[in-house]
Amino acid sequence: MKRAEREAAARRIMERAPTPVPPELYPEVLRRGRRMLRRRRATARLMWLLLLAATAAFVIWALTARPWVEPPSETTPPLTGW
Repeated sequence: MKRAEREAAARRIMERAPTPVPPELYPEVLRRGRRMLRRRRATARLMWLLLLAATAAFVIWALTARPWVEPPSETTPPLTGW
């Protein structure tokens, strides 16, 4: 099939009248859409909560462990000049 034939076939398909959708399908679509939105919103809230908890845990750890402070020396310097 050449390009012109494919384009003509695509035009014929697009120019056809759309297939009617059964009216009883509409409430089901609304229910599923609402459920998807609720799940997406709940997932987003959970991710924000996890991010907040991880940030709080890191801040608390950093304040207690103070990783920016140099640790105390394990050995004593040599005693010279006594």
